[in-house]
Amino acid sequence: MTKYFGTDGARGRANDTLTLDMAVRTGQYLAWHYGKNRHAKILIGKDTRLSSDMFEMGLAAGATAAGATVYLLGVCPTPSVSYLIRKNQFDCGIMVSASHNPFHDNGIKLFNGEGMKMNPEIEELVEQYIDKEIEIELCQNEAIGHVVNWDEGLEVYESYLKETVPLDLTGMRIALDLANGSATSCAAETLEELGATIEVIHSSPNGININTQCGSTHPEELQRMMKEGDFHAGFAFDGDADRLIAVDENGDLITGDHTLYICGCHMHDNNALKDNTVVTTVMSNLGLYRAFDRKGIVYEQTAVGDKYVFECMLKNDYYIGGEQSGHIIFKQHANTGDGLLTALKLLEVMKETGKSLKELSEDLFIFPQLLINVPVQDKQQALHDKELLACVDEVAKELGDEGRILVRPSGTEPLVRVMVEAKTDELCDKYVNRVVNFIKSKGL
Repeated sequence: MTKYFGTDGARGRANDTLTLDMAVRTGQYLAWHYGKNRHAKILIGKDTRLSSDMFEMGLAAGATAAGATVYLLGVCPTPSVSYLIRKNQFDCGIMVSASHNPFHDNGIKLFNGEGMKMNPEIEELVEQYIDKEIEIELCQNEAIGHVVNWDEGLEVYESYLKETVPLDLTGMRIALDLANGSATSCAAETLEELGATIEVIHSSPNGININTQCGSTHPEELQRMMKEGDFHAGFAFDGDADRLIAVDENGDLITGDHTLYICGCHMHDNNALKDNTVVTTVMSNLGLYRAFDRKGIVYEQTAVGDKYVFECMLKNDYYIGGEQSGHIIFKQHANTGDGLLTALKLLEVMKETGKSLKELSEDLFIFPQLLINVPVQDKQQALHDKELLACVDEVAKELGDEGRILVRPSGTEPLVRVMVEAKTDELCDKYVNRVVNFIKSKGL
């Protein structure tokens, strides 16, 4: 386990747990690592939060000090960095973003030369350099690098999306919640150029309003907009636009599970689903698996995290996978979740079938779900407690085929997550609280 870089980069409160010095030294090490006897070529993008400029400049300063040529993409979606690394043969790329977190947090996401999440071995070396356990030699004279403001890079990304999913959206009315984040850089423009009529909310970032009661984690205003207006579809992005939650014409949510079902079934019907398999995480809803069973679609489960979804897809050459939260990966087109690509793929299914999002998802029953986080002293020890395991087994037996229970550790905090899916909210509440109260009573 790395010290600073988790499954989705280094993340923390700006100028507290994530510092400018960390950014500078990250840039220095990557430039040195990839620039032996030459100028490394590094791409940097950012989201709209207040501290993103600071970290972008720190990364660029560090990288040029170690000889790199740094291309600044500006405000952009995370997946655009991943794509452009591959397209323009960058040595590596960096995205400054804390995704769906509040504005006071920020993050540094590293990508290798294939546009995939950085190899853990290199992240560990970066961490050692941050902690001054290793040192490198910085450049002097003509060996010092320079910065290129590469605004046109975003146009290359937008063109790629329109070529990948070449839709005519003339006559379609679409509502967008841009979360005051990265999606403001290109989402409305891309859809308008395909012919759609667009109405946007939360599209005026000021540095501190990113994700504030908006976007994929708070789509309530978009839902009201869909209920009150006349739209074919609504799309809510997260802060760095790598995930998407859609809203149908009645104002009901289309989660990542719905998207996997809609797109997975469409690919299945068109013999375009590799090995007839969709990749999910253990948090995908039981209703999704029931629906896949009825359709004859195979599924695989991974640990929570789009990193693990992509690893499974890469290993087996599966074409589609994702998370309930809206991270959807179309491996034939991208190496990471891409909210705008996902929106285009949903629109593609709507256009080709002539059906609405409501109609496309009507055979999918999402089981009510309740998840409670329980603070514990030692999460691994708690999860191996024999009496707790017996309690969980008892709940699982009572639920039978009409639900499921999942108890797992938090990846970053001293918490155990207790999740139950059942036919009713009352059953979810009953069984989750039985396990939660047991954990608390034992003082685990």
